[in-house]
Amino acid sequence: EHMADLERWHVVCDAIELNNESFDDYIKTLNPDMVIFDRFMMEEQFAWRVEKSCPQALRILNTEDLHSLREARQQGIKKGQVLDLKTDICLLHTPMAVREIAAIHRSDLTLMISQVEVELLVNHFNVAKQQLLHLPFMLDAISDTEQKQLPNFEQRQHFISIGNFRHAPNWDAVLQLKQHIWPLIRKQLPQAEMHIYGAYPPPKATQLHNAKQGFHIKGWAEDAKAVMQQARVCLAPLRFGAGIKGKLSDAMQCGTPTVTTTIGSEGMLPFHENKNLADQLIWNGEIIDTQEMMDNPQAFADAAVKLYQDQKIFEVFQKNGFKFIKQQYDRSYWQTIFIQTLLKQRDQLETLRQGNFTGLMLRHHSMKSTQYMAQWIEAKNRPKLL
Repeated sequence: EHMADLERWHVVCDAIELNNESFDDYIKTLNPDMVIFDRFMMEEQFAWRVEKSCPQALRILNTEDLHSLREARQQGIKKGQVLDLKTDICLLHTPMAVREIAAIHRSDLTLMISQVEVELLVNHFNVAKQQLLHLPFMLDAISDTEQKQLPNFEQRQHFISIGNFRHAPNWDAVLQLKQHIWPLIRKQLPQAEMHIYGAYPPPKATQLHNAKQGFHIKGWAEDAKAVMQQARVCLAPLRFGAGIKGKLSDAMQCGTPTVTTTIGSEGMLPFHENKNLADQLIWNGEIIDTQEMMDNPQAFADAAVKLYQDQKIFEVFQKNGFKFIKQQYDRSYWQTIFIQTLLKQRDQLETLRQGNFTGLMLRHHSMKSTQYMAQWIEAKNRPKLL
């Protein structure tokens, strides 16, 4: 019931079956110029069918984020450690990573929302740069008139955290707030409240609601930006994840400063190998090192309390957020890049495919056919039971 109104955008929706040759006739009739696969699982299911039926169609993989990176980080957190992309890189070599990176190599173009993940794919997984497009959020700048219409520091109150409860990093962040961070904030700000919004709150989440502690599980918000605008500070104590975080860009658009972790801000700040240069870039709040937050949640809590109480700091960070949206996510800039890249890939399709030898290997039928043929013959030759 909460899905977007796709007809408004002239999007036609059709139902298709998995593992059914009816898709072959469907795609032949449609005869698309390009096909976008939503995450690597869809590429696995349908890309070979598209290639067979419409070989000239540009095959594009939309990752949203690297699922395998998020999964590896989650496993690391279970062991009490934050995965370091430089020293712990082999921990990324999981079965999910094998599937996901293979799908990227097979595709003509992969859309990457995070520049950090682009660098990881190029430098570690040997994906050619021309197969990747860094395409972050495409947002409209906040006009001066819109900025003036937003609630000011004194009109705002309480803390907010927002995110789908079915998404593991979000649920983990809620637990961090409940168990470690919010008690420390509440001790310093006894009148403040923590408001948690998100779709699909399970019973284990609603059971965390405690009005006496000022900890409120609000659940689904009809208008996420409306509730974000009323809050004074957005908290995102993320311990693992990937891609870029919609809750943080929403906070910037709403003039709500944030306190998050290095995992939370990763992929949003422009990528720089020089950490000192990266640290100088504008942000709309405080960024606490993820491991530091885990070892010392007081640091995160103190940053939140300071931001909540200091109007001058609040206003500086608020303006930083408006600048950040304009500089990093300008809709017209990224739309132009996107369209130009699609046209270039289409015009050079055969040359790019021939140059992608890894992709050719991964699409070749012999990658597993010898094993499966041997297993089929073995099963066929087994004595049949009467």
